[in-house]
Amino acid sequence: MSDTETLTPSAKCRQLLRAADRAVLSTLLVEGGEPYGSLVLLACGPDGAPLLLLSDLADHTKNLKQDSRASLLIDGTTGLADPLTGARASIQGRIEKADDPALLDRYIRRHPSAELYRSFKDFNLYRMEPEKAHLVAGFGRIHWTDGIAFEGETKALSEAESGIVAHMNEDHLDAIALYANRLLGLEGVGWRMTGVDPEGCDLRRQGKTARLVFDKQVHDAETARVELVRLVKRARTAE
Repeated sequence: MSDTETLTPSAKCRQLLRAADRAVLSTLLVEGGEPYGSLVLLACGPDGAPLLLLSDLADHTKNLKQDSRASLLIDGTTGLADPLTGARASIQGRIEKADDPALLDRYIRRHPSAELYRSFKDFNLYRMEPEKAHLVAGFGRIHWTDGIAFEGETKALSEAESGIVAHMNEDHLDAIALYANRLLGLEGVGWRMTGVDPEGCDLRRQGKTARLVFDKQVHDAETARVELVRLVKRARTAE
C-alpha cells in the first residue's frame, strides 16, 4: 500500500510541500483582479508552512501587498508515465512577510543561489499561513482538507537544525550519500543535507533536491541523531 493511501489528506499535502522545491503561485492582479500565475522557488518552515523569497518588483509581490490571499500548486507528478495518476495539491492561504533570520537561513540552504539576494533591500522572505488545501492523489482520490501544518513540537529541533546540518555536511557526507544512493535510489556523488524537520530531512545535489522521510518523528538534536544513525545502518544493509 502506498503512502498516498495510508497518509491522511493533511499529512499528504504536507509531504508534497516538504518535498517540493518549486510551485505555481497564483495571486490576484492589482488592476482588474484576474488570477495571475507565476513560478516560484519553494521551501518550508519546520512546521511545513511554505516559504518564498520574493522581489518587491515582481507582479506577484505587488498583488500580495494589496490582497494577501493566494494559492500554491504543488506538483508531485514528475516522472510518471501518466501524470494524472500522481499526487498534486493546491494550498490556499494568506502570504505575509516573515522577518525571521532562521527561516531565511533555511530557505537559502534549500536554494543556495538565493544567497545573492539576502542583502538586497527589495527582496524579502514571505510565509504562507495555510488555511485549506485541495488534494488530488490520483483518480478518484480527491479531498478538501484544512490544518495541514505540523502540530507537534518544532522549537527545540529548529534551534538545533543549523548545527545538525553543518555537522552532517562537514563530517558525514558518506552517510548522506548512503541516504541518497541506497535509500532513495538516486545516482551521483556530492549530495548534501540542507534541512531537517520533525518528519524528515532535505538533500540537494547541484540543482536536484530530494526528501528522506523519517520512520519516527524527531523533536530535538538527540532524537534526530538517533534517527539519522538508524537510517545509516539500514542503508548499509540495503542492496
